[in-house]
Amino acid sequence: MKSRLVLLVLALLVYAGLTIYIGWHGERFLDFWGISVSAGLYWTLLAVLALAYMLGRSPAVPGPPGRLLKVIGSYYFAVLEFAVILLPLGDLAAWLLKLAGFPPAVYFGGTGGVVLVILIILFAKGYWNAWTPIVRTYRARVGKGAGPLRQLRVAVASDIHLGNIVGKRHLARLVKTVDEMKPDLILLPGDLIDDSIEPYIRNGMSEVMKQLQAKYGVYAVLGNHEYYGGHIEEHISQMESIGIRVLRDETVSVEDAFYIAGRKDKTAESFDTGGRMAVDRLLSGLDPSKPILLMDHQPYHFDKAAAAGADVLLCGHTHRGQFAPNHWITGRLFELDWGYMLKDKMHVVVSSGFGTWGPPIRIASRSEVIELILDFEEAE
Repeated sequence: MKSRLVLLVLALLVYAGLTIYIGWHGERFLDFWGISVSAGLYWTLLAVLALAYMLGRSPAVPGPPGRLLKVIGSYYFAVLEFAVILLPLGDLAAWLLKLAGFPPAVYFGGTGGVVLVILIILFAKGYWNAWTPIVRTYRARVGKGAGPLRQLRVAVASDIHLGNIVGKRHLARLVKTVDEMKPDLILLPGDLIDDSIEPYIRNGMSEVMKQLQAKYGVYAVLGNHEYYGGHIEEHISQMESIGIRVLRDETVSVEDAFYIAGRKDKTAESFDTGGRMAVDRLLSGLDPSKPILLMDHQPYHFDKAAAAGADVLLCGHTHRGQFAPNHWITGRLFELDWGYMLKDKMHVVVSSGFGTWGPPIRIASRSEVIELILDFEEAE
């Protein structure tokens, strides 16, 4: 407990230091261009901006003001990361230009202007990537028979993060995209909601969500954010009221042709008193001659899922870092942080997600829906 507190204090100090670093550059830039803002007002506004997301999540700021602060604060996270990358480069360029004898208008005003323009371009591109989802298609052959089925078309949408930022408009894009795909089955591998279920209910998102329809049904699993929100039972009730079954360490036989298995999220190991079932135990009672489709929100321990008999593993969680250069980190944290791989005989697909956490900004990633086409062997 003490070590966690120390780490938290250190993280807050680093966060404060980076905010001061950004604020100092902003203040100098405004002064250079003759824009007068009192120091007290400037630093107060910056402090509110830096703390906005945390204030918005606090019970002390309820209702619309809290929701507004949460949205504003989420954008600050992107500003912080991009600025921390760009400003040192701008400082280096300004120093070199100054050494070369260029006037302040060039080495300070010019580099500051370039950093600002690049920041705006990154935000514009990232905003576009977040709100214009694409379909990525993967095709895989499963070496098993599935009764009369020779092929199964599966729509996969993970990490929708429905809440105060991702709402009905983006959800409608999902419905439209999936409807055009005409899937046989829809799978949702976790993080359907962004912590609190309150925005989902308040904005009547079920009216849109229930339009997700497929011949063999719609199935989901829990992600870490459902656990963080603490509304698991209410979330499951909301989903099942519109025909979406949430699997919690459960398996389902579909048309006696294939199985769908869904694990509790890894977060359940610390948030759920019952923990979560080991994957080999979850799949132990299934007929291994039939295809097994497994959903597990976080992409860990592919070897264990393959050894347990899963033929297809579907994950999300990583967002592929959401915006660069975070994808360099996720690429090293996970065996597969995005895309497709064959693990022994098991097909693994990790989605970058349909929604976003924090700011609706994506760089080096896109909001996506997976079209997974599974080809089966002819039944004997």
